[in-house]
Amino acid sequence: MTLPLTIACGEYDRTRALFEGSVAIEGCAANFIPLAPEEIFYRAFTGGEFDVAELSLSTYLIQTARGECEYIGIPAFVSRSFRHSAFYVRSDRVGSPSDLVQARVGVPEYQVTAAVWARGILEDEYGVKPRDINWVTGGVEDLGRHEKVPIELPPEIRVKTAPRPLAQMLADGEIDAILAPRAPSCFINRVPNVKRLFEDYRAVEADYFRKTGIFPIMHLIGVRKSAVGVNPWLPGSLLKAFEHARRASLPTLSDATALHVSLPWLIAEAEWTRSVMGPEPWPYGVEANRRTIDVLLRYHFDQGLSCRLLTVEDIFAEGTHDHFRI
Repeated sequence: MTLPLTIACGEYDRTRALFEGSVAIEGCAANFIPLAPEEIFYRAFTGGEFDVAELSLSTYLIQTARGECEYIGIPAFVSRSFRHSAFYVRSDRVGSPSDLVQARVGVPEYQVTAAVWARGILEDEYGVKPRDINWVTGGVEDLGRHEKVPIELPPEIRVKTAPRPLAQMLADGEIDAILAPRAPSCFINRVPNVKRLFEDYRAVEADYFRKTGIFPIMHLIGVRKSAVGVNPWLPGSLLKAFEHARRASLPTLSDATALHVSLPWLIAEAEWTRSVMGPEPWPYGVEANRRTIDVLLRYHFDQGLSCRLLTVEDIFAEGTHDHFRI
């Protein structure tokens, strides 16, 4: 008898084979629901609605450290992104990272994973600490956004709630910068004096990778602990399937017969990425990502988001820490 699973996940090139059914999850009858990450996170963390879900890594760590998370992690990292490109600033005030000291910086939620990475990079690479900044939280385009789970920050961290959408505040000069995964409308619409902090972010991020070997992880896959308790084989089957789906997507990046993505220089981009990051720029699994994971766990604890310093062993299901080999 197959195990029915409801799986909420973004439909990316690295997950498409799962949605299409060309890669199956052994022992399971999967119902895939393609949703935007923000909706998945809200429904998973507040209501535990899905058997398996793409999860914000930061929110997952908060709940795991507290012993409150209904999910256990699978090291299938379906979302990763360098975050130097996530700083949008008033260029008439902010020209370098050091200009962010005492600046007012908007974030959609203080605990979003993109912000955790960006704050850690600011401190490690540029000497700007989280306590040096005046944080403003709220929706980038709409009012009413709040932290998905309650957080208690160290007293030296200054956070206020935005009275207006952050994009409007940046456009009007009420804040000095926005740190967000999505580009704000004031940047997209080319409002004067709104630019990226790192305009040649591609070069800066490539140099960061060459120096650190870190490709920041944003999301992982989580499976309900109750399902694992009854089916201890499930985490291994999920990781195997997500890994097979990822590998199935790789040939499309180099297929010049008919480009699979609407980017004229897709092949050149893939070749350049491999020249910088090696033949496996987007690895899954614990060992290939241990340094990256350990750095994020340190950032998360140092920034007051984890109530204890977690380890790799704390956050991933048994049976997913290594792959079998033939």
